Amino acid sequence: MKGTPSVTEDPVEEGTPPASSDEAGVEGLRAELRQEHDRYLRTRADFENYRRRVERDRDVAARQAKRELLLALVDLADGFDRALLHIDESPDSVAAGLHGMERRLSSLLEAEGVKSFESVGQPFDPTRHEAMATVRDSEGEPGTVVDEAGHGYLWKDELLRPARVRVAE
Repeated sequence: MKGTPSVTEDPVEEGTPPASSDEAGVEGLRAELRQEHDRYLRTRADFENYRRRVERDRDVAARQAKRELLLALVDLADGFDRALLHIDESPDSVAAGLHGMERRLSSLLEAEGVKSFESVGQPFDPTRHEAMATVRDSEGEPGTVVDEAGHGYLWKDELLRPARVRVAE
């Protein structure tokens, strides 16, 4: 027949795409699925990194806040030390009250891992001491701490506050 085109392929039912387009569609869907899975994994990793960063920032902020509170308590402890130097001039009930509060504050600081350290007689260490003045001292070697104007404190083996010292020339 002259008007009929020749068909070289197998006849395909109407509405059903050829097999090769089915395979191409499946491969396209697989590629899209892989992309979406990769995007999911990246998003999940980004969120996990964000969560860790927020947790780390929260821990740093909490530690800094605790450090500031401990510094205020250490200043209070220094005030008690200064008051106790003049306790002889006070009535016994006041002296007993000051000693009790000082002991309570000391035990609180100790429970939090805060310890004072001794500086007098030690070589000056700029990582642990803050030099307030130099003093001519015939007995001490140059560079030795002669006197403390304020105690130094460690918090869990980390410097909380340097000792304020006078150093021999």
